[in-house]
Order: sequence, then C-alpha cells, then structure tokens
Amino acid sequence: MEWRRRHVLGLSDFRPEEIEFVVDTARSMEEVLTRDIKKVPALRGKTVVNLFFEASTRTRTSFEMAGKRLSADVVNFSSSTSSITKGETLLDTARNIEAMTPNILVIRHYASGAPHFLSRHLSCSIVNAGDGANEHPSQGLLDLYTILKAKGKVAGLKIAIVGDILHSRVVRSDLHSLGRMGARLWLCGPETLLPREMARTGATLTSDIREAVRDADAIIMLRIQLERQKTSFFPSIREYCRRYGLNRALFSLAKDDAVIMHPGPINRGVELSDDLADCDQSRILDQVASGVAVRMALLYLLAGGSHAAH
Repeated sequence: MEWRRRHVLGLSDFRPEEIEFVVDTARSMEEVLTRDIKKVPALRGKTVVNLFFEASTRTRTSFEMAGKRLSADVVNFSSSTSSITKGETLLDTARNIEAMTPNILVIRHYASGAPHFLSRHLSCSIVNAGDGANEHPSQGLLDLYTILKAKGKVAGLKIAIVGDILHSRVVRSDLHSLGRMGARLWLCGPETLLPREMARTGATLTSDIREAVRDADAIIMLRIQLERQKTSFFPSIREYCRRYGLNRALFSLAKDDAVIMHPGPINRGVELSDDLADCDQSRILDQVASGVAVRMALLYLLAGGSHAAH
C-alpha cells in the first residue's frame, strides 16, 4: 500500500492494512538496529523536533534515538526551559518552532487534543507522543509489535490489560491496535477506574483480576496515574496492590507461555512484583527496544520514505 498520512494523531481511524504497513516497516527498521553501524541516511536533511510538556524517559529518548538512527537532525524542547514558563501560548510556541522549518513535530501534552489542534494550524507533520488521557499511538503500535514478535500472531489471543483503565491513553490506543488486529481484550481494574463505555469497543470488562488473567496469552500491567486523579478512586495503595497487583500466584493462572508487559514507568511492588518484572517471560524491555523500531518507521513514513529507500 501507499502511505498517505501527513500526521499520526491517534489510531482510532487507522485501517488494519495501515497498521500492518507500519509493522512491516518497523521490521525493516529493526534490521538496521542489528547492524554494527546502526544508522542509515534515510532522513538526512530532515529535522525532527521533540516538544514535551510532560515528563518522559522512554518515549522522548526513543523518538530522539529513532530520528538519529535515520540521520535526521533532532532538536529537543522541554516546556520547563521554554517560553511557556513566561506565558507564551502553545500555538505561539509551535508557530515559532515551525518558523525554523522542521519537517516533523513530535508532541506530548497534558491536554487531550493538543496534537490535533496543532495539526490544523501548522504545515509540518505532527506525531502525537501522548495527549492527556486520550491516546498514545506509537505505544499502541509497539505493544502490538512486541506481542507479534513474542507470539507470532495477535488474532485470537487473550490479552488482559490491568490497572488504571480510566486515565490510560495506552489502553485507548491498544484498543485500536490490538483490537483491530483480532485480539480478545480484557480490561480489568477497580470499578471506579473501569469506564463502562469501553465495552462498546468489544473488550470484556471485569473487576476480577483472576478472571482477567486466567488463560491469558499476554498481560499488560498499568500504573496508577495519581497525577491525573483529582479524587480518591480506591481506599489505599496497599489495598490496590492486594487486589490488583500481579504476583506469582495470579500469573500462574495465565497460559504457561504468557508474557508480561508494562508501558512504564513501573511502580515495583504495586502493580507488579519485582520477580515478575525481571522474569524470563517479561517483555518490558522488549517493548522499549520495539519502540525505537516502530518510531523509526513512523518518522520514515511521514517523511515520505518507502520500503525500498533504505
């Protein structure tokens, strides 16, 4: 197929063949990452700007690494050191950056819809690196890619996602990426953090973690996003851990070859025990590695690349 998108704002309107195209491109990019010299000139002369208004380790570093592996010029902006602190608006900040003629602007913002807003006002391509509790499209794609590498398929697999479903932008992208490719998704968390409208996506909702992880092929654990919670959704962290933390006893209910995933950062001893985070069936670091390949693929396709060009 031919890539026609100018922006990657979310996965809600991605067709299955587009998702497959990104995955196929990511496989090509992963081959680059196995070479002694992990760099190709595909984006030489292009400029990628990372504009982050929220803290990030994996996503920001991954996009920076992805751009540099493709030989792009990469510029990082942090809101804490920008003129935002002096009262400049998001649009003015973005327009000033655009005046320096970047090709791609990667943005993470605490307000849902911020990347969509900028896409209507700027001429460069926009990549959503997470907007509020809306979406995190590259995470949804790398989760899919990680499971494909571990299992060889996604269609028909039972995938349990456990934790703060209400505030998770990762869940909203996973529903589109994994769900659209045929996975059987189970969403699990306290009733107060489990939006019932998500059942309309075809996912199964439950507050019983044993039911969610039983016979699961993959379990994606989520952290409690206290920074997005304006009120208390459960009695205490200790109570949450007791009811929704993944431990060996619960993991034994999953399939013998089940894999454990987490978008990070992990709150060890809360949603996931230390031994499981570091066990042989953990694919958490594989997710990080997959993220570089997937983000290379997105930058490459947005910059007008094709499979044959690299």
